Amino acid sequence: MGKAVKSACLFFLTLVALPLCGATYKVGETTRQFPGNADTNWREAATHALVTVIWYPAGAAANERPQLLGDLFNAGTWAENAQMAAEPAKFPLILLSHGTGGSALQFGWLGPVLAAHGFIIAAVNHPGNNATEDYTPAGFTLWWERAKDIFTVLDRMLADPQFGPRIDAKRIGAGGFSLGGYTMMELAGATTNLVSFRNGCATPMNLCDGPPEFPDLPARVQQAMKTDPSIQASLSHSSDSYRELRIRAVFAVAPAIAVALNPKSVSQISVPVELVVGSKDPIAPPAENAQYLAKLIPGAKLTILPGASHYTFLDDCTEAGRAKLPQLCATESAAERRGYHERVAQMGLVFFEKNLQ
Repeated sequence: MGKAVKSACLFFLTLVALPLCGATYKVGETTRQFPGNADTNWREAATHALVTVIWYPAGAAANERPQLLGDLFNAGTWAENAQMAAEPAKFPLILLSHGTGGSALQFGWLGPVLAAHGFIIAAVNHPGNNATEDYTPAGFTLWWERAKDIFTVLDRMLADPQFGPRIDAKRIGAGGFSLGGYTMMELAGATTNLVSFRNGCATPMNLCDGPPEFPDLPARVQQAMKTDPSIQASLSHSSDSYRELRIRAVFAVAPAIAVALNPKSVSQISVPVELVVGSKDPIAPPAENAQYLAKLIPGAKLTILPGASHYTFLDDCTEAGRAKLPQLCATESAAERRGYHERVAQMGLVFFEKNLQ
């Protein structure tokens, strides 16, 4: 697809809800295990590396195949370790942050779509908070450490021998789902206020209950806070700013725990922000999260998708997934979930094309 045709396609996508225009590239995928920094808090995770899934524009000879996440999810279509597209010389970079207890590959409905339209995508597994290994109390509690994960992955991507020379360092964006949406706010300049979060425990939102992925979290955290010096050290930096100046725009899907953010800092966000949430989201209710943030952030765009729930924004489920994981997979029909994915991927594409020019 020529540049003029692609621009015209994106122009029409901004006017009406059309299916995504034809892909410009095939999609390649590879994984890196990036080392941390001296101050990286591994949050008691077994793996001391930032495991990062990378989707990228691939050459025409790439042999794309449908991919599964276990036998439960259809994770997208791509070619493993394919040759990168020869042109153009550089591509914009998008960094992705998954939700609580999720994983990078749960962005299989979004990352490959953006890569097919000319973006390099780096999606990190946050230590102690991802589904590829055991969960840890620190991984589910020290949310601000996620922003530091993104800093480090960005540094490593820019220094990577394969991808670094092909990244346009002036065109970097980020996207996140659920707790990854909170991470987007931190990267954009919002700061955490744990007092505000704890006050939320007394509200109907029940913020301090353990999440479905980790129901005994509160008791585990209380014990760990008394004995774990790394948790204690991190807590002392919870209210620090984790603004990443290299990130020029953020896209947040079903952002969570907005009450944990300092309202004044949210109102001072100056980068472009787009927020998307389902009208039937019980995990990150729109009024207390996406709508609340949209009112505070200057110029933020908000879309509420009628009928969509929270786990709508996980990958498409297989038949086995729908049988084994009804809480995650049966929030709508398979066709409805695919429709939501196509619409939100379209929105993300238009958003990043517009704001990373």
